[in-house]
Formats: sequence, C-alpha cells, structure tokens
Amino acid sequence: METLLNAGLVEHAVELTRGGTGQQVHDEMAKDSGEKSRGLYHHHHHHHHTPQPRSTLSHDPSGPVSSRHRQSPYPLISMQEALQLIERNVHCLGIITRRVEYNLRGYVLAVDVSASQDVPRVPSTNVDGYAVRATDPPGVYKVLTSQIHSISQTVPPGSVFRVNTGGPLPIGSDAVIMVEDTRLVSTYKDSDGDLEGEEKEIEILIKVPEKENIRFPGTDVRVGDIVLQKGDIITSGGGEVGTLAFVGKKEVEVYRKPIVALLSTGNELIDLQNPVSHSGNDWGGIYDTNRPSLHAALEGMGYQVVDLGIVSDDVESHVAAIRRGLQSADILLTTGGTSMGPTDLLKPVIERHFNGTIHFGRVSVKPGKPTTFATIPYENSIKPVFALPGNPASALVTFYLFIVPALRLLGGWKKSQVQLPRVRVTLQSEIYLDPRTEYHRVIVSQGPNGLVATSTGGQRSSRVASLSGANGLAIVPPKTESSPLKLEVGSEVETVIIGEIQKLY
Repeated sequence: METLLNAGLVEHAVELTRGGTGQQVHDEMAKDSGEKSRGLYHHHHHHHHTPQPRSTLSHDPSGPVSSRHRQSPYPLISMQEALQLIERNVHCLGIITRRVEYNLRGYVLAVDVSASQDVPRVPSTNVDGYAVRATDPPGVYKVLTSQIHSISQTVPPGSVFRVNTGGPLPIGSDAVIMVEDTRLVSTYKDSDGDLEGEEKEIEILIKVPEKENIRFPGTDVRVGDIVLQKGDIITSGGGEVGTLAFVGKKEVEVYRKPIVALLSTGNELIDLQNPVSHSGNDWGGIYDTNRPSLHAALEGMGYQVVDLGIVSDDVESHVAAIRRGLQSADILLTTGGTSMGPTDLLKPVIERHFNGTIHFGRVSVKPGKPTTFATIPYENSIKPVFALPGNPASALVTFYLFIVPALRLLGGWKKSQVQLPRVRVTLQSEIYLDPRTEYHRVIVSQGPNGLVATSTGGQRSSRVASLSGANGLAIVPPKTESSPLKLEVGSEVETVIIGEIQKLY
C-alpha cells in the first residue's frame, strides 16, 4: 500500500473515479521516471479525451431482481462538482457557415465580423425632406424627383430634390430641409401625364446650415470596423441579425447548434396522442409528461429535436433507442430509468452495451437526486447522454440546471455564460429547509421595491403543476444543525431565472 501511495496510483484512481483526466499524476510519474516509478509500470496508456469505462458500477440487468443494488454505488456529489464534470467532458461542435436570416437565433459567432464597406456608402439623408444648397434662401422652388432627374446630375438653381430617409443625395446638395419646414405651393395637373398629383413647387420656410440632416460615408461604420466579435451570441432580440444585414454580411461562420434526441422510458407510460399501453396488463398507465414538456422547452430555445418516443423496460429496446439517438443527434436526453428499480436500465445499458462512461449518477439537489450524466464514444466523437429523473417536476428542474449548460457548451457558448442567469429576490412565502440544496419553483415579479418571489405551492417531484407559471428556481440552502427550520417571508435568496419576469403592480 505504501508503494502504491508513493507512486501516486491511489490518488490517480480516485481522480479517475470522479471523472477527471488524471493528467497531473501522469505528468509527475513521467517526470520522475519516464512512466516507471518504484518498479511499478503504468501500462494502461489511455487518452482521457476519449472516455474509457472504469469499473462498471451499474447492476447486471441479466441477473435476478434479488441481485440488484440495495444502495446506489454512485457517489453523491454536489451541484458544483456536477457542473464541473459537465464542463470538463462536453465540448463545442464544429464550425458551419449559415445564411444571415431570421433563423440565426441561438447560434454563436465563430469569427469576428467586420464591415466590408463604409456605411453609408454615399452621402444620404437622415430625414424625409428636400436636398438643397445651404446657400438657398427661403422661397418657392421647383421640386425634382428620381422620376424626372438623376441623382448623378447637379440640381439646377431654383430647384430642390425630394429625398426619403436613408436615400442618397444628388450631386451639388449639401443640406436637407425637413418636410415640416416647407409648404406645398402647387401640384401637377391632368395634362402632365404620369406626374398628375405630384408636388410641383414648394416654399422653403427657413434657411438651413451646411451638412444639416446628412449622413456622410462611414459615419455609422467604416470599412474594416469590427461590428460583432467571436463568441457573441445571436439572440432573438434581432440586434445581431440586424447588424449583420446592416454591414452587408450575407453569410457568417457560427458554431453548430446541437440536435437533441429525446426519449422517455417505462412500461407504465402511454403517449398522450396515441395511448397504447406498454405494460402488458389491464392497467391503463400514465400519460408521458416529460417528452412533450421537454420538447416544448427545447424548441422554444431554438433546438432541433429528434423524438425517439417511449422506450419499453427491456435491454433490447433501450439499446435500439440509444443507437438511433447516437446516429441522429449530438446529445441524448432521456427521462426515467435512473433510480434503483430492477427495470432502471439506462446506466447498465450505457456501460455494458456502448462502452460508455458514467461521470455521475447522483447529485445532492432537490428535486433531481438520481440525475445521471454519461458519455458514449461514437465513431470519431464523444456524445453526451443525460438521464433525468422520471418525475415530471424533477425532469424539468434538472433540464434547466444541467441540460441547458450542456447544450450551450456544445453550441460554442463561453463557459461564463452557459448557466442561466441568477438574481437576488425577496421571498413572499416561507420555505422549509431540506438536507439537500433545493431548487424551489417560484414566480418572480417586479415589485415596487425590487424583485419578489412567491412559491408555486407543493413541491413534490411528481407535481409538474408546480412549474406551471414558474419563472424562477429559488436556491434554498441545505438544512444544518445550526440553521433555522425554514426561510421566513422577507428572506433574500438567489434565484435561477427560467422565464420572463412580470410586473407585480
């Protein structure tokens, strides 16, 4: 044992069990003796970028029910440790080129974007009005338009040129007078053909200074200016898409957004639209809540979803569904099958049939304790797999806590931005403490003195109604020997924002 400790092998094994790479121990061992230390050789030349299964912890589904685990073999880790393991093992997808259109929402720029030309390219007007010479005094002038006069020709004395906001100015003009500072004098008659009803003469009521109401070339953006930076997120607010269009960018390089394969597990489930029982008995079953709710959340965030349906509680069905997910998507998201039942098959199937690595199988959070994160080697890539608890409220809460960061990492988001935003709120409801950190579903509103949060009621993990209307997850600290039993009304807590904040008054 002393030899093993001195060689660093026990420390190395502990790090690998927690999902690490072991690189530091590798480096120390290599530095001391070229991968040889105290007569012990390091034979397993693994490259931790491609996860290799460590000792299989899941139960053998081919054995009798009596052989299943009575206690989970997976260590209970903290929320922070779980997120660190996700960040360590989920990497962004490749770079693609996309047309600049309305559906760029959610993509992340893979390169800096610079202006390829001055904006505006030529002198143009800021307002609707008439291009004039600044020396023109108030008086009556003939009105010219692009219909009867080319902007490449000088406007003759005694005339003005009608312009609309953003339009170019004709040669010789050095100011623009607003429509509001003129008066209509006459219009064209029937005998004037196509010009009938058009302005013929106006009176200029004021004298304007040179350069009045003019945008000169490059005053908005100069050629070569960086208008958006690598890593910027193209939001649904429209500003980024508008900026790309503004500088004439027709295509842009972005990180590819992940495609999500989604499935539910359990013979007890029936599809809402096709209620066929998988249980093989007269019991009708329960409606699959998780797939439609998670599908709605994913589509709302702009992700493409491959719906793999409900998977029966047998190994062959699980293997077939996971294989389809690996073939068609970048990340697999399952619900159910993560706990201690004999038909909870996700972990053993991942480990025994796909050579996958379970990075964590339990997290000290409420709800969501059996949340599982794994990776599976597939062709030339490593694909993340998340198995969320089957209870509907647990599935949605853990989706926001774990899946959203993973999706953003795949899509090239900066690590500092992958988690949903958090704010401080004042509780309007008392909340009892639990031994685990709780993510309590609340409705966050803007009150007269700041943000306030009201509980959505009963927080049982099967009660999906606790998320109906919820736009926040209040982070309730775990109960300790020295802590109070509950958080009182008026207490301040940090809250994860999962929806739009409304005004209370």
